[in-house]
Amino acid sequence: MSLKLPFIEAEITDQYLYDENPRPWIIGFSGGKDSTMLLQVVWRALMKIPAELRNRRIYVVCNDTLVENPKIVSFINRTLTLLRKSATQQGLPISVHRTTPRLEDTFWVNLIGKGYPAPTNSFRWCTERLKINPTTRFIQEKISESGEAIILLGTRSDESQSRARSMKRHELKGQRLRKHILPNAFVYAPIRDIETGELWQYMMQVSPPWGGTHKELVTLYRNANSGDCPLVIDDTTPSCGNSRFGCWVCTVVSRDKSMEGLISNGDDWMEPLMELRNKILVERSNRESREKRRRTESAYKEEDENTWGPYTPKIRAEFLTMLLEAQKEIQDSQGDMMELITHQELVAIQLTWFRDGVFSPKVADIYNRIYETEIDMSKHVEKLRREEDLLRQTCTNEPEHVELIQGLLDLQKKKALKLNKRGLQQDIEKQLENFLAEKGRKAEPQ
Repeated sequence: MSLKLPFIEAEITDQYLYDENPRPWIIGFSGGKDSTMLLQVVWRALMKIPAELRNRRIYVVCNDTLVENPKIVSFINRTLTLLRKSATQQGLPISVHRTTPRLEDTFWVNLIGKGYPAPTNSFRWCTERLKINPTTRFIQEKISESGEAIILLGTRSDESQSRARSMKRHELKGQRLRKHILPNAFVYAPIRDIETGELWQYMMQVSPPWGGTHKELVTLYRNANSGDCPLVIDDTTPSCGNSRFGCWVCTVVSRDKSMEGLISNGDDWMEPLMELRNKILVERSNRESREKRRRTESAYKEEDENTWGPYTPKIRAEFLTMLLEAQKEIQDSQGDMMELITHQELVAIQLTWFRDGVFSPKVADIYNRIYETEIDMSKHVEKLRREEDLLRQTCTNEPEHVELIQGLLDLQKKKALKLNKRGLQQDIEKQLENFLAEKGRKAEPQ
């Protein structure tokens, strides 16, 4: 390790100073051991470069699926705050960003709202919606601004033989970069040759340059007895269900050993999450909990005894009830306002239930009973429904334009909320180009 580290930092420095027109670096950060070491060696290498030569922008990107383990969310939030503060104080060209799925793509809107069955290894609908798409949109935004981008990942050959083969297959001959599935994007894995034992030795001996220590991270791994979930940028990444830094709702595996480990080590407030996660897993295979018809975009198909469709309205309401009860119990016991589901998701779920002809119970009724409030979300639901209906009516002859327009509106809204419309025109043009290219591919004869 003592020989590898200086070489890795020197290589990072060379790569950083290589371009005349420096392509931005995008560092995938999950808060786990691999991405933490990656960020640390890059940060340390950057500190050794004279300030006047630090011309390459570095974006630290953390993808939040909105169903991350609450214990990890709290830890990562503190880490991201520290990263932002330290980067500013040290004058480094590093900015920190969090990506999230669109409202219509969130886990609860799909599972409770639309009744999507819980993900399986062969039907991981969650990966694309919660992880790949949000990160891809961010990468494409930076590519549209700079022409190209380099994605830095904490993937290591030591993690698995299949990962080592994949990294080797996509490597560009004579270079440390490998091709990415996105046009004009490349992948750089600086710590690919570091072994797990070496990584932990480094983390124990070298404090993070942004302040603090790695003691809490080490404790989280020790208590959960598991690995971490890398930034997902394509569908070849394996499930994070067995990992320490994954989604608490993951049903791709039969048991969530990491959450079990945390509970057995004192985090018993997470037991309601485990109960809900296990119920979601069980009901997936319960014939009585599933419709006998499949849903399309606007309606259900005819009933068929052999069809396993979405969850029934009864089961969806049970899921929502357990979720809100768990959220309230955790908020009461932990003394904070930890959210397991957002208000916007609740409104979107109610709208979806209305479209499916489910008028009782209402989302607000369930919420008010659990929280002992008198919230009325009918106005929000009606407004959202009118806007969507108007858009679909306008696009009757070109229904594929609905998603395009929603995406463009979402893009403009996010820019406005950030009070930063820099690059908006390029982002819009790029999104239109991608739409036309995809439409062209679908039109090609098979």
